[in-house]
Amino acid sequence: MRVRPITHEALVTELADQLLHVAGPLGSRIALDGHPLTGTRELADSLVEELRARGRRAVRVSTWDYLRPASLRLERGRTDPEVFLHDWFDFAGLSREVLAPLAAGGDGCVLPALWDPDSDRSPREPRTEVGENGAVLVEGPFLLGKQLDFDFSVHLWMSEKVLRRKVPTEDEWQLPAYSEYAQRTRPERVADRLVRADRPERPALVDSLD
Repeated sequence: MRVRPITHEALVTELADQLLHVAGPLGSRIALDGHPLTGTRELADSLVEELRARGRRAVRVSTWDYLRPASLRLERGRTDPEVFLHDWFDFAGLSREVLAPLAAGGDGCVLPALWDPDSDRSPREPRTEVGENGAVLVEGPFLLGKQLDFDFSVHLWMSEKVLRRKVPTEDEWQLPAYSEYAQRTRPERVADRLVRADRPERPALVDSLD
């Protein structure tokens, strides 16, 4: 394994350099996959800012804004890791409202949020135009291995030992879901780029797993 320590700023610059060459049918669709503690949202926001500074339209979408209604995701209880892994997130809605509009024949406009978990209803946000020169960055867990149409993917990896130490007590019930995802999907092998994020403020790029 070849691992290269890098600052957050340098990571953003290097990934942005690469994303500028990623092309989709109507804008590029980028996955930033990982546990929230790895800093997927922070990296997505930094990349959006960097890409906009370079003249590209960029939009950040979070899977946490694509939760299924509470009546569906909580019908088998609030702390079931299997349900959390397979039934909490509306990946069909994400595909329909975010990825498909940037596919061939789409209109280039994405819906940044489908569901507000606090009000348990649609936030009724307007669609955002991405356009051919733009990019949508989708951040959140469990994005890989689901046949979602991403043009490029980054997995932020945190070791299970560190994750267990850092995760809040009230979220420990979710850990078996992340373990199952890691074992079944092997996101470190599926992603186009792999970032070690045991310490998100001091990331490391994995240039080779061999």
